Amino acid sequence: MEHERRCAPRHPFIAHAELSDEERTIYLQARVSDLSISGCYLDMIHPLPAGTQVALYVTDDRGSFQARGKIVYSLPNLGSGVAFLDVNPALRSDIERSLQHVT
Repeated sequence: MEHERRCAPRHPFIAHAELSDEERTIYLQARVSDLSISGCYLDMIHPLPAGTQVALYVTDDRGSFQARGKIVYSLPNLGSGVAFLDVNPALRSDIERSLQHVT
């Protein structure tokens, strides 16, 4: 059995995401399929390479939030795992609001 490396449990969560690299030279759209206080998974055909720092804008039917993140791993034709950077109290509150309705 593989050891779980995430520092917070992820929950199924469907939302739209827009992301760009830090230089804002690449803009992509993706779907968030799970979310936690510390990160998310993005479904996307052409994921960015591991190590890329990104700006995320996540929108669902209850609102939106922005976060800075780092691509932790990429699976070609599937998606990317993203770890959030600088989870401040406002971002944490926005994520917790989004997760309140998750069953």
